[in-house]
Amino acid sequence: MKGARIGLLIVAVMGLLLWPALGQEKVVLHYNLGTEPPTADPALAEDTTSVNIIEQMFMGLTDLAEDDYSPIPELATSWEVNEDATEFIFHLRNDVHWVHCDPATGEVTKLDRLVTAYDVEYGVLRTLDPRSGSYYAAVLLIIEGAAEFNSADPEAENFLELRDAVGVEALDEWTIKFTLRAPAAYFLQIASMWVARPQPQWVIEEHGEQWIEPGNIVTNGPYCMKEWVHEDHMVMVKNPYWPDWDKVDGNIDEIYFTMVQEASTAFAMYLNNELDVGPVPLPEMDRVKADPVLSKELTIRPIPCTYYYGFITTKPPVDDPRVRRALSMAIDRVTLVEEVTKGGQIPANTFAPEMIFGSAAGDTSIAPWALPEEMGGWGYERAVEEARRLMAEAGYPDGEGLELLLMHNVSEGHARIAQAIQAMWLEVFPKASIRIETQEWKVYLTTLKPDTPIENQPHIYRLGWCMDYPDQNNWVHEVFNPEEGSNWVRMSFDDPYVGEAIRRFSELTIQAQMTRDPAERQALYREAERLLVDEIAAIAPIYYYTEVVLTKPWLSRRWHEINHYETWVLDMEAKMAARGG
Repeated sequence: MKGARIGLLIVAVMGLLLWPALGQEKVVLHYNLGTEPPTADPALAEDTTSVNIIEQMFMGLTDLAEDDYSPIPELATSWEVNEDATEFIFHLRNDVHWVHCDPATGEVTKLDRLVTAYDVEYGVLRTLDPRSGSYYAAVLLIIEGAAEFNSADPEAENFLELRDAVGVEALDEWTIKFTLRAPAAYFLQIASMWVARPQPQWVIEEHGEQWIEPGNIVTNGPYCMKEWVHEDHMVMVKNPYWPDWDKVDGNIDEIYFTMVQEASTAFAMYLNNELDVGPVPLPEMDRVKADPVLSKELTIRPIPCTYYYGFITTKPPVDDPRVRRALSMAIDRVTLVEEVTKGGQIPANTFAPEMIFGSAAGDTSIAPWALPEEMGGWGYERAVEEARRLMAEAGYPDGEGLELLLMHNVSEGHARIAQAIQAMWLEVFPKASIRIETQEWKVYLTTLKPDTPIENQPHIYRLGWCMDYPDQNNWVHEVFNPEEGSNWVRMSFDDPYVGEAIRRFSELTIQAQMTRDPAERQALYREAERLLVDEIAAIAPIYYYTEVVLTKPWLSRRWHEINHYETWVLDMEAKMAARGG
């Protein structure tokens, strides 16, 4: 109890430093990002934190509807799609200006430049340019010529020819055309993503990598960046020239983003009214649910995200699929979600959750060991029996000789989950040696990338995947395909154990990408999931996420997979009263 009181006292002192900046003349939202955003560059973002801040500053061609994730107009007012879904023409609005925020005063200036189709064309080509080093360029490889350009040698004589051959073309200021290499009705949803957003060429050419810093950056969304004190906080201010303010009810003038990694600290800040939205640390879940005030501020809702452990499939001893499968079987997912996370999460036996097109979530013919008997699965007792058999068959009876490193990014919640799973594994394989290490988020992402020397990588890593768009192409293909996906698990056709299964997996996701019939695509993706999590066992899916969040009563918010703060309404008078100001 003393530790908690001291923590609250520290937070209260911190709050005294923030409160004077509020002022009553503007409405300020206090929100914790949870970490330093690795980037604010739409071409380079690959994580939810970066995407969250980019969403506030740059408009997409389309947006995704809150209810069913269908594409709706944003920068584009309308579009045309040819019969076989290989040609998309977007018609853009002509009232969106680029703006600049003065970091000294917070004043926003409307530049004498409208956002045009040429800015979108430049943004897409810059993302695809191999010199940019964009890992998320993979999402755009469905565009004709994109793969060839993205993999080209910048010094090659035909480099500019390959760039010109990419199937993106501004037909005029307000019309942009995309030509795809295969049918993809879901391209309308890809068009909502940050990698397809307009980018300011003249600013990027002037400032280089520093173009995203305050004072340099120009944007076009509802908010623009005033301040970014790295590893500490970021401030965004309302863009008064954003043309859609009359279409939303939001009243947030300024967003103060903190970057507190510890959920317990952020929770204390929420209790002290320093955050308007807060997390629920795993140890506090029962308390929050039982508290008569906090329970009313608590929201738990399913979201299209999956928590999983990935295996570096070329690193012994997890290069053996029997070891990977045994480790997946030895995770008691029911106990984990009921006793550790306690947020209504659902045990996962596939990568994609059920709200994603092509998902096979809950299909008991896929990794049945991951599901309890009441869901039609094996149940944990049978799974453990088979896990021990497989591990012994692989040469590690009771885990003897098995040495593993499990890594996760800094987070109290991830740490508790890792410790629980470590304990499960040691219970099933008592002679094993299993260590846990953590890294800061930005460093962690670099560690996991396929070009990192394998000796610097863990055997097992923790990640979550949230949809970019609600189609399995965004899941099994773009994340794991060995030829076209990011493939952080390093699946290879040369795998001596399951090389043919990996080749089949790759073929299936490419075939599904090019197939128009929904039922046929569904069947292809079902088999791809079976190969990924069952036969190959490249990952251990653990649970399908829920969003577990506290919201102050003075804040009315809309629920969207990427926060749309321009739709939120905050009663500043009530907030100031609660804070004693």
